[in-house]
Amino acid sequence: MEATTDEPSRTSEAEGPPDPRRWWALGALVVGLLVVGLDTTIINVAMPTMSDRLGASTGDLQWIADSYIVVFAALMLPAGLIGDRYGRRRFLLVGLAVFGVGSMVGALVGSVEGVIAARALMGVGGAFIMPLSLSILPSLFPAAERGRAISIWAASTALGIPLGPILGGLLLEHFWWGSVFLINIPMVGLALLVCGFLLPVSRSADAPRVDVAVTVLVTAALTTLIFAVIEAPEWGWGDARVLTLFGAAALLATSVAVRESRARQPMIDFGLFRDRNFLWATISALVPSFAMSGVLFLVPQRFQGVDGSSALGTGLRLLPLLGGLFVTALASDRVAPRFGYKVVIPSGMFLLGCGLLLGATGSADDGYGWTACWLVSTGMGLGLSLVPAMDAVMAGVAPERAGMGSALVQTLRQVAGALGVAILGSVLASAYVDRIDTGGRSEPVADTARESIGGAAKVAGHGADPALLDSARDAFVHGMNSSLLICGVTTLVLAAAVAVFLPRRAATTPAPTDGAGGPGGDGAGGPGESDHDREGVLHP
Repeated sequence: MEATTDEPSRTSEAEGPPDPRRWWALGALVVGLLVVGLDTTIINVAMPTMSDRLGASTGDLQWIADSYIVVFAALMLPAGLIGDRYGRRRFLLVGLAVFGVGSMVGALVGSVEGVIAARALMGVGGAFIMPLSLSILPSLFPAAERGRAISIWAASTALGIPLGPILGGLLLEHFWWGSVFLINIPMVGLALLVCGFLLPVSRSADAPRVDVAVTVLVTAALTTLIFAVIEAPEWGWGDARVLTLFGAAALLATSVAVRESRARQPMIDFGLFRDRNFLWATISALVPSFAMSGVLFLVPQRFQGVDGSSALGTGLRLLPLLGGLFVTALASDRVAPRFGYKVVIPSGMFLLGCGLLLGATGSADDGYGWTACWLVSTGMGLGLSLVPAMDAVMAGVAPERAGMGSALVQTLRQVAGALGVAILGSVLASAYVDRIDTGGRSEPVADTARESIGGAAKVAGHGADPALLDSARDAFVHGMNSSLLICGVTTLVLAAAVAVFLPRRAATTPAPTDGAGGPGGDGAGGPGESDHDREGVLHP
């Protein structure tokens, strides 16, 4: 049970001799983090199956992916502050429980709307798990062991990304689509049980209060923006409803900026962007986050819908992307200090952009070898740009603002990921509808075929209409190529901008702090930043 507020509680530093059970407690946290990472990518492999079984359109699939990310992004900062102020263990357990309930709902519902709601509920849980699992570590480990503990924490957040497609494919080979949700239940249950017994009471009495108005405004702005982007292909980009939604999103975002600029203790410190290093390093981190989410949304549908791959085969076919990412992510720790951020980050973005442009030249008849080549280049570019970019972000942040800087960039990375799915998915949907030939088919058949490649496969029915299926495959690849082309060109343009405007500044590690929010307390971003903190850049 959580201690009451009048009981002594640990704030940021482990007091007395280290708890001999601390590594077991970390193991439980790793299990919880692994679940959060898995659900970033495991859903992508299940989407073609869900499209078929639930009749989900491309827009529906975008919402299934983005409902989790939008809620996660909007609530991560306030969730961290709530835990800091009222008890990290208490609200970490709440987050795990909510995530488990959302997983159960997702496994049992049989509708698109139910899955979207379940994913949003899981996003609420993930928003508490991610920051609080990090900010509780100083209460568990003495300073001498904290770097190793944070490295393990960081690795566990990243490990779920490559495991997601493989585990999802394995489950779908033998079970129904709901199994990708149900697999979370035993893992969450184990984490709840062990964390409840082993984690210490930890809070920071001087943590800032949560600004409820800002939280509501941020959530509304993100939801409105994503809604406009997803619905634009169906309504038309120039439709009055779409333009109204874009205007509303801009107004809500402006309201957040104005309110925070006047706050004495802002929850979102926009003043950080006045530093040129922080601004351009942040942009460098957002581009690969945008691209990775978009690619992981598009490619599994290509493998299953166009190439006819199984779910497990889809997961295995993504290994070149994920392998390239991890190779360069590990190598970047040695390359960046030698050549500097100003060289390494744009080089990684250039490699990423070239991989995306190579992918944009594909056709429905390409063999897997060509796809694997551009996936390797894309993955290597992701690792070589994202890891040093996150390091560069924290290198220039003052110690007392390290926690805010880390939390802000992680939140923006979630936003970039949501926009990657929404924008690239919408480009795919628009190009697909424009390209597919449904002439001579009845209106119901044509409407179903235009919704998604899964819908076209369903109405084409086991070779009954091969011309329609061929047209749908060609249309999907055309739409995917359009998405990759836009993403690749944008990445190359921003790579050039980063090469010009990112300051040529040596990396400097902020002085150690007791907590992420500054000396003496853990903020929403986690414990004091160190080189080990920066290894956690592959957060889902």
